[in-house]
Amino acid sequence: MKLARILNLKNLLSKKSFFLLGPRATGKSTIIKEELAKSATIIDLLDSRIYLRLLSAPYDLESIIMANSKTDIVVIDEIQRIPQLLNEVHRLIENKNITFLLTGSSARKLKRGNANLLAGRVWESHMYPLIVKEIPDFELDRFLLYGGLPMVYLSKYPEEELAAYVNTYLKEEIMAEGLIRKLPPFSRFLQTIALANGEVINFTKLGNDCQVPPSTIKEYICLLEDTLVGFSLPPWTKSKKRKSVASSKFYFFDTGVTNTLAETKVIERNSNLYGKSFEQFIGMEIRAYLDYKRKRSSLKYWRSTHGHEVDYLIGETTAIEVKSSAKVSNRDMKGLRYLNEENVFDKFILVSHDPINSIDGRFQCLYWERFLEDLWSDKFCS
Repeated sequence: MKLARILNLKNLLSKKSFFLLGPRATGKSTIIKEELAKSATIIDLLDSRIYLRLLSAPYDLESIIMANSKTDIVVIDEIQRIPQLLNEVHRLIENKNITFLLTGSSARKLKRGNANLLAGRVWESHMYPLIVKEIPDFELDRFLLYGGLPMVYLSKYPEEELAAYVNTYLKEEIMAEGLIRKLPPFSRFLQTIALANGEVINFTKLGNDCQVPPSTIKEYICLLEDTLVGFSLPPWTKSKKRKSVASSKFYFFDTGVTNTLAETKVIERNSNLYGKSFEQFIGMEIRAYLDYKRKRSSLKYWRSTHGHEVDYLIGETTAIEVKSSAKVSNRDMKGLRYLNEENVFDKFILVSHDPINSIDGRFQCLYWERFLEDLWSDKFCS
């Protein structure tokens, strides 16, 4: 089955050169082949012949491009494998007016290897797992359990695909790159942080559970962020009427990966786990929306020290609370109403499984499908 992805590479590259970053298996190579195979020169650094040549002689990049050039667009796949190439990319952008698409599944080597990050010359975009609009005959419960990695969604054996992904990439490949020294503590950490997915990060508790120092937990979380398989959701701390917590939450990039790491086999409809997965699913859609639509609004959450909370804040415009309830009540609106007292946000949205949509001034209760339609129609973010 061919999946129609929302990201339009030709449209991006008509404006500027781009880094296209995203976790392994989100579909970067596939979309490049589908959209650019006939109109761009593609340099795949997973090809050992090309990799070894450019590793020893980065200056050969220009001759390779000139010998294979189809247009003024050049794709370098897995650029983090040879960060030194970025100096040549810089020169070719300036002197030859070539447009580059530079893909990568890890920002760690680029950020920490003193690489030329081409400030001002290359913009940044991301590739995410599949979103609802990209999936024919979308099944929410299946997505909450198995996630949106294309190879998992298209497989008859999603459990096997996820197990292979977790074992070969999240564990063995990270270990092979020398990013961690001992695999057993890191494996314990992956399961522990997966069980705490969507919760406020407590370095001391995580360290105790994993039997490592809190400083090691910080390193592990940075590693997951740098390899793009997880992200920290920062807190909104400008509330004046109620003091807010100042610690971030942590989420994995995909519900299927989260559940595989946590060894979750089944998600019961009315369970707390279902609610957490549903919350993560909505957050994944918002995150993809902000990036794909090139929005500049931040994504945060709010929690007061007394426990009042709102799951997602888009800039300082829209507050979004997520509940898996089939019938919402005033109690579900509590966090939104407390946040409204700050007189900052314009829209307050409760997303749920309740099929009855309602509007009360700035407050809206929306069925999740309706919310996603409105989100991608730019009704919550200009």
